[in-house]
Amino acid sequence: MSEQSTAEPGRDDETAENARQDVIAVDADDTREGTVNRLDAHTGEGVRHRAFTCMLFDEEGRVLLAQRAARKRLWDTHWDGTVASHPVAGQTQVEATEERLEEELGLTPDQYEGLTVTDRFEYKRHYLDEGVEWEVCSVLTATVTDLDFDPDPEEVGGTLWVDYEDLYENGRYYRQLRLCPWFEIAMRRDLDPSVEKADR
Repeated sequence: MSEQSTAEPGRDDETAENARQDVIAVDADDTREGTVNRLDAHTGEGVRHRAFTCMLFDEEGRVLLAQRAARKRLWDTHWDGTVASHPVAGQTQVEATEERLEEELGLTPDQYEGLTVTDRFEYKRHYLDEGVEWEVCSVLTATVTDLDFDPDPEEVGGTLWVDYEDLYENGRYYRQLRLCPWFEIAMRRDLDPSVEKADR
């Protein structure tokens, strides 16, 4: 009888998972151009693809940050907005966000309200020698009404409620968090009055 491994999931596990998944390749206007293997989309110079980042707020204006698990190949242990991922073919951004909120944090749609796409932007960033993100990223926001959630440790290394405007205005006080680039871009576009948001 074979023994089952009790080792913590590692980067090799996530790489294998990614190699079995596809993301939606898009042009600069977020128009679909087919699908591409998720690992291929994040390797070398990458392939531009559709993504989302979501920020959940409480009634006091705090945003829920989630730390990416150490097993993540890209931006491991960095702090993100509440959740970020990629829709699959046939999914809307709202549907994909609802799915990932439940999978990563155990948050169901009855625990938040007003989930809406508020912005969209394109960015490209390399991470060490591990890979690249080249995404047309939609931003979604919602207000949490039930603060009871249960993060999946394979996806989330920790959670933290932070005053959103203070995080933006006094970033030097939060240097130890090491924020994910897509979240920093989304926050700047949201709170910098000189930035014109893209059509959603």
